[in-house]
Amino acid sequence: MSQISVTEAYQDVLDIDANLNRLVKKIEVLNYVNPLNIEGEKKQFYSSKFNYEPNFRYPKLRFDAYKLHRLFFSQRLERIRDNDIRQLYQDIIYEYSGLIECIETINQGRKFYFNSLKSFGTPTEKQIDNAKFILRFDDDVLGDDMIPKYSASEAVDYFKEFSRRYDFDYHIKLSSNLSAAAMVVNNTQTLVLRKNHKFSLNQLKVLSNHEIGVHMVTTFNGLEQPLKIFANGFPNNVETQEGLAVYSEYMSGCLTLKRLKELAYRVIAVDSLNKGYTFADTFDLLYSQYKLDRDVAFTITLRVHRGGGFTKDHQYLSGIERVYKYAKAGGNLNVLLTGKVTLDYADTIMKLQDLGLALPSKYFTDAYTSNDNSNKNLDFILSSLKS
Repeated sequence: MSQISVTEAYQDVLDIDANLNRLVKKIEVLNYVNPLNIEGEKKQFYSSKFNYEPNFRYPKLRFDAYKLHRLFFSQRLERIRDNDIRQLYQDIIYEYSGLIECIETINQGRKFYFNSLKSFGTPTEKQIDNAKFILRFDDDVLGDDMIPKYSASEAVDYFKEFSRRYDFDYHIKLSSNLSAAAMVVNNTQTLVLRKNHKFSLNQLKVLSNHEIGVHMVTTFNGLEQPLKIFANGFPNNVETQEGLAVYSEYMSGCLTLKRLKELAYRVIAVDSLNKGYTFADTFDLLYSQYKLDRDVAFTITLRVHRGGGFTKDHQYLSGIERVYKYAKAGGNLNVLLTGKVTLDYADTIMKLQDLGLALPSKYFTDAYTSNDNSNKNLDFILSSLKS
């Protein structure tokens, strides 16, 4: 089908897609849920001997939530004749509406937590069992490449050098208001690094394959697509995107058992939210019971308690379990790299490609091709995780 006939046949889809693209720009959850005063509250928490409940501050809302909800639900989806495409857009509108509810209730305690549950779910019993299974294994033997010694400015140089293998340009900025060591802001094509963080060589490898090799790859693939939903995000895309990113760590040979355990601890921490744990309770669980390093325990606790209870972090482990098994079964990874897409919509994406409404990935994660993984222990663990 020619581009002209695609436009004529699917004008209603393209119009609705363009409308949603205009509306979605303001609802990047990670722009709102990262506290502005992490370092000050961290010092106070430590000086209280871990009994203080941090009082985090967050960025102000920059949109009218009610108006945005109304505009999302005013889309005339009944004009889309194809059932699969109409269902996709219906799912997307509910997804974006849920993210608005998350953002507008940040720092409102259980209100935010329940909205987070709607958008990101919570670990199942099998996923909690998977986390505990991983934690039974002995820690890695640490080499020199695991010692934190690189500054954020040195990390910038490393990422720039790594990125030369991909033909796209993005921004890098440093921030002291970041709960992770690094993250990609999709709508501005920006890699943000924690300003005061010390990186090990292995962490630089992990983050370059994770953030650039997948998150930036899917960002720029999404921008190439005729439909903007590929750039803005499919429903529940976090699990697939993080699964792809951790799978890139695995395939590049830099995924360690320590890193896999970190993802397991995140599941344990999210589960503690369901049990009503306070910030101090979750920290005590990780620090006193599981014997994690103080700063590691604080970071994991912060990630899941920010906003009032952010359940997103359990999806990294379920994501790698699903993507690993999908890839091992011969699944088409190119389809999953076409943008911020979801494994559950793989068939719909291929249908959109057949109709001329989507394109194959322009950029492909090089770790998937080079396959430098040789860790048989990790193979055993990942293949043993329950679905």
